[in-house]
Amino acid sequence: LDPAADEKIVEESKKATPVQVEDTPLSPEEQKMVNDFAEKIDLTNSQMVLQYGAASQKKLSDFSETALSRVKTQDMGETGELITGLIAELQGFDANAEQLKTRYDSADKNVERIKAKLEDHQVVLMKDIAMLDKMYEYNLVYFKELTMYILAGKKKLADVRANELKAAQEKAQRTQLPEDAQAARDLADMCDRFEKKLYDLELTRNVSIQMGPQIRLIQSNDTMMAEKIQ
Repeated sequence: LDPAADEKIVEESKKATPVQVEDTPLSPEEQKMVNDFAEKIDLTNSQMVLQYGAASQKKLSDFSETALSRVKTQDMGETGELITGLIAELQGFDANAEQLKTRYDSADKNVERIKAKLEDHQVVLMKDIAMLDKMYEYNLVYFKELTMYILAGKKKLADVRANELKAAQEKAQRTQLPEDAQAARDLADMCDRFEKKLYDLELTRNVSIQMGPQIRLIQSNDTMMAEKIQ
């Protein structure tokens, strides 16, 4: 019944503490998948770098844009007015002997009308509550997918910089040949581009982190309203 409920949901979601990628727990199977995938990443393949994690990123981006809009927006103000009207109707009932029958019939019709509308609201709210559970599960899946892409990418990037890039730079210094210097610069640029790609994935992952509490807060709001109607 709080008209500022939507604002509260947004403010609360902003308080969600960002989760570090490295702190995200993985099962042994998931960790093995990350390690195996990291070995297959080829930073010299521009197309692979461009498409790295793009499918998972797009799924989450599309989800964040459409998921909450799919939840039917409830007119909580109308529901609150109906409940208030119901209480007023009952409290205002005056069992005056002469007007008893007329007043009873009038109150009874109003109560039934309000009751029917509230029941309709409750049915929609219960459907939305169930849908929000599914949305939360999907969000967790997309969150884990992006996390694994990022972890595998960081592992590969660190390995290339510590080994291949370092070796290329040392060779360029040793030979002083322009082609070796160019090869070292090219590999360094590829590493930088891939690092920016990983950063982009992390930004998308932050959307998922914010979506979790938003979904739960909206679900909690719907549940409280359904309970009030009950």
